[in-house]
Amino acid sequence: MQKKNIAVLMGGYSSEYQISLNSGATVVASLDKEKYQVYAVHILKDGWFCVIDGERFAIDKGDFSFIDAFAKKVTFQACYNTIHGTPGEDGKLQAYLELLGIPQTSCDFYESAMTFNKRDTLSVLSSYGVPMAQSVYINKGDVIDMPFKNSLALKVGYPCFVKPNRAGSSYGVSKVYKEGDLEQALEHAFSEDSQVLIESFLSGTEVSVGVYNFGGETQVLPACEIVPDGDFFSLEAKYSGKSQEIVPARLSEKETNEVQGLTKGIYDLLSLKGICRIDFIFHEGKPHFVEVNTNPGLSKESIIPREFKAAGLSLAEVFGEAIEHCIERAQA
Repeated sequence: MQKKNIAVLMGGYSSEYQISLNSGATVVASLDKEKYQVYAVHILKDGWFCVIDGERFAIDKGDFSFIDAFAKKVTFQACYNTIHGTPGEDGKLQAYLELLGIPQTSCDFYESAMTFNKRDTLSVLSSYGVPMAQSVYINKGDVIDMPFKNSLALKVGYPCFVKPNRAGSSYGVSKVYKEGDLEQALEHAFSEDSQVLIESFLSGTEVSVGVYNFGGETQVLPACEIVPDGDFFSLEAKYSGKSQEIVPARLSEKETNEVQGLTKGIYDLLSLKGICRIDFIFHEGKPHFVEVNTNPGLSKESIIPREFKAAGLSLAEVFGEAIEHCIERAQA
């Protein structure tokens, strides 16, 4: 049986590019080399390259191919998309690959673009009655005057979270305790995005739930309970070991069923694809939606690999199924 050429896409143009490189390395290491010829493809601001033994081979963006060291043109049967942030999680790369007819493992371009925009996702899900924090939106350049601050205090209150509308891995996120710290937090968020979301603080247990569908029934993974050392699940807490991630989460059977049911409902409602992760906070006894991650972290520090392990599934099995399903979808 001839091996399928698989490009593992990693990197991206955002602050999350190094995290994505780590996720991509996990996929490259995990895929079955008996079935797949696996190529690490770095999508970076300074260019697109297939990296083989440290050597870079430029990707031809006209057909997403490259010429290898033996002067042979290499094309791909599918792409495993591990890019966090733009252009791999916001729909741009998905649309490009769809135009070329190359299958990829994450959501389609519209669903990716919509879920990457926190404001739009909240707007859609709120119309279906999904519990969530109170929120206010602000664009770079808007006037931060006293009427705005008074309105914010009434609707959202303090403490609150200030976060970029289109970013991940907690880049640009601040917890704000008083009005005097608001402008500095906004400046920090605007360093990542021109749109900012300000949300009310929800006290309670934070959980993250993996979910996927490879052509059959949507499958929900064991919930992960997140216990950060600091005030919230910050960038440092996520990637410097300054948090506990407990799988399965210490929830009652009723709470587990409720959050897993809500996870499945959101995944199906938004027509998501591939492996996703949805985050919640149990506030006043009910899971409140926080955000969707359509290209969740897959490095050894990440939550999804721990949840698959708890479910008794190997990464080689799961990543292989993701590839085969995206190829089947493209051929249907």
